[in-house]
Amino acid sequence: METGNTYRAMQVARPGVLELVEREIPQPGVGEVLIRVEACGVCGADAADIERAGIAGQPPRVPGHEVVGRIVALGAHVPSIWKLGQRVGVGRLGGHCNECSQCRRGRFQLCQDQPVVGVTCDGGYAEMMLARATGLVAIPDELSPEEAAPILCAGIATFNALRKCGAQAGDTVAIVGIGGLGHMALQYARRMGFRVIAIGRGGDIADDALALGAHVYIDNREEDAVARLQDIGGAQAIVTMIDHADTVSALLPGLAPEGRLVLLNPGRQPLQIPAGLLVGGQRSILGSITGTPFENERALNFSVLVDVRPRIEVMPLEKADEARRRLKSGDARFRMVLGIASPHRT
Repeated sequence: METGNTYRAMQVARPGVLELVEREIPQPGVGEVLIRVEACGVCGADAADIERAGIAGQPPRVPGHEVVGRIVALGAHVPSIWKLGQRVGVGRLGGHCNECSQCRRGRFQLCQDQPVVGVTCDGGYAEMMLARATGLVAIPDELSPEEAAPILCAGIATFNALRKCGAQAGDTVAIVGIGGLGHMALQYARRMGFRVIAIGRGGDIADDALALGAHVYIDNREEDAVARLQDIGGAQAIVTMIDHADTVSALLPGLAPEGRLVLLNPGRQPLQIPAGLLVGGQRSILGSITGTPFENERALNFSVLVDVRPRIEVMPLEKADEARRRLKSGDARFRMVLGIASPHRT
């Protein structure tokens, strides 16, 4: 346990502004654990969280939902699988309630009463964090905290999307958007045995896409991506990370019959989809959310098994705002991670 009674955190002072503060170390409640944070990934969703937070009448919020650390205190009725000193992680979904209708069906990722980390509860831009035990993820020893952190969001999101995309080994899968999520999707797709087509904007990312696992790179600014996909018989799945509705909608004819368009980014504009493309070829559109803690552990273990790692840049906690700005500007290759140490504590 920390010897002091305070910890450092980056909280939202007002919409869009982070400030470094000292907070009192809390005690975990029933079903909760206290985590000493070792690393926290900086996700694109954090920018929106930070810009929306700080509303009058609400407590200042600590963002961050790719959290890795060690348990330093246990609340009452925490299951015995969780121990003091154990390495754990917490992703976007902060722990299911085990009571709602979705939980009773075993659909824990769709729980109707669970916190959204960094939005409705404090996240990991801090030295300490409270977490529901139902949201905990065991972290493999083979992964450093900085490597594991992005897998808790970018990793599980793309891993689960590929598992649900309907493609089998040898099928063609297109990955749209080669950024923080896409660079994980390329690695997973290649190791799952798919023929991987990367679709991006600009030629500057081509070498990275091929090195990460793509068999083919298509620059959607210079080439007709749909025509290229049709030339090879269509993609069994198109997995897209981007929020540009017109671009995503235009790619649908590149699906093979019975192919699936898998959406990871809800975007702000509606898709424009001709019904004939869906009905005529029995194509479908699927939304994919992150995943349960158990599924997150599968993604972590698969990453170890097949040697998938995020490409990261590490910055200290106090530079969280700079890390967020680098990610938002597109300068990061490919994920920013906060390395959180407590040199003034023992």
